[in-house]
Amino acid sequence: MRILIAEDDPVIADGLVHALRKSGCAVDHVASGTEADAALASAQFDLLVLDLGLPKMSGLDVLRRLRARKNAVPVIILTAQDGLQDRVAGLDAGADDYLTKPFALAELEARIRALVRRGTGNPTGISVGPLSYSQVERVARMNGELLELSARELVLLEVLLLRAGRVVSKDQLVEQLCGWGEEVSANAIEVYIHRLRKKLEPGGVLITTLRGLGYCLQKPAATGGSTE
Repeated sequence: MRILIAEDDPVIADGLVHALRKSGCAVDHVASGTEADAALASAQFDLLVLDLGLPKMSGLDVLRRLRARKNAVPVIILTAQDGLQDRVAGLDAGADDYLTKPFALAELEARIRALVRRGTGNPTGISVGPLSYSQVERVARMNGELLELSARELVLLEVLLLRAGRVVSKDQLVEQLCGWGEEVSANAIEVYIHRLRKKLEPGGVLITTLRGLGYCLQKPAATGGSTE
């Protein structure tokens, strides 16, 4: 999951970036409304955490411009503006949730999980054959047994599961793993895929490599194997 945090308070921003990256998310941070607007217009995110009191362009204007572009990315407003009119204005502008400062990090993470459940329409998670993955718990199981996966392996698995049966390019995987200021090479993607493949294949779940195109997670089959 790739998250954009638009927050001008460096202490709050640093805490959010650290906590969400620790949970396995790719997190980008901007400190002004104009930066947020530019980022949202040029890149794809799975969630936006938006402060209303941003400099250069208000959070409400960022949100209105986002929705005017028909971008349906889920938005959680995070702000010190806790009046009823502020909440109504934010929700009317297209926000999916509203959390006032000060806030508990655990509550924000719970609201993020709730939006994920709402977005997938499947609160129980994603399944391909004996493989199941919970976007809420961020755990994967094979035949009911917990799989030991690193944070980056979990991100790759989530992306491949959400696009099961379709090709996912290396560039798309790099984008999901990277926040600004971080680098993940195409070679690193190959290493992560190799490790993930070794953990899935004993259960019959295959990740095939399509040369020059990317990777595809397939449903278990009676015969066949992955293409190296």
